[in-house]
Amino acid sequence: MIDVTDEDFTAEVIRSELPVLVEFTADWCPPCRQMGPVLHALAAEEADRLKVVQLNVDLNPETTNAYKVLSMPTFMVFRDGEPVRSMVGARPKRRLLEEIEDAL
Repeated sequence: MIDVTDEDFTAEVIRSELPVLVEFTADWCPPCRQMGPVLHALAAEEADRLKVVQLNVDLNPETTNAYKVLSMPTFMVFRDGEPVRSMVGARPKRRLLEEIEDAL
């Protein structure tokens, strides 16, 4: 899992050949911290078909505002440069994978 910024969001997410799961997160968000191990595991297990990244909303307002993110954690799946799925709130890895499976 990697951290992305306003500056490299296009290169890392929009132009990615793989679908990308973006977690919009914040340091002050307990559910976001709770999702850390889940996302690291998902990134390792699904590396051949999914890229997993985080974007800190406090440090990257341009991208946060562009996608109208208001709650943390927000998860968006991008495929071919477009957001195809959006979810809000912490969830177990199995449920998260089930929710994004058809977007991969």
